[in-house]
Order: sequence, then C-alpha cells, then structure tokens
Amino acid sequence: MIPARLAPIAIALILSGIMSFLVTGIATARALGTGPGFGGAWMGAWALAWAVAFPTLVIFRPIVTRLIARITAKP
Repeated sequence: MIPARLAPIAIALILSGIMSFLVTGIATARALGTGPGFGGAWMGAWALAWAVAFPTLVIFRPIVTRLIARITAKP
C-alpha cells in the first residue's frame, strides 16, 4: 500500500497512462492505419506521450481544481 498523501500522484500516474494510451492509439491508427508496424509505432508514441502527460497532470491538476471550485455553484 502507498501512503494516502501520495494518492494525487497515483491518480495522475494512472489517469495519464490510460488517457495517453487511448489517445495515442487512436491518433496512430488514424495516421498509419492498423497494418504492420502499428503496435510498435503506438507504443513509441505512448511512451513519449505518457512522459509528457504525467508531469503535466501533476502540475496542472491543482490549478484546474481551484478554477473549477471558483466557477461552480456551492450546494
């Protein structure tokens, strides 16, 4: 188990992995088709995208959370 204080980092790691996996799969299929070489190209694109997506999510999640709190109605 990881400590609860690391939950935001774990969420960012998993969410960025899933989102970058799906988006790069769609983009790679659209650009190259699903023929030979698709899997390798997709995994290469995913590795780069995840390396960018994870720190981006860690940096911007608190900012977006504060923004959403400001623009949404309080119950």
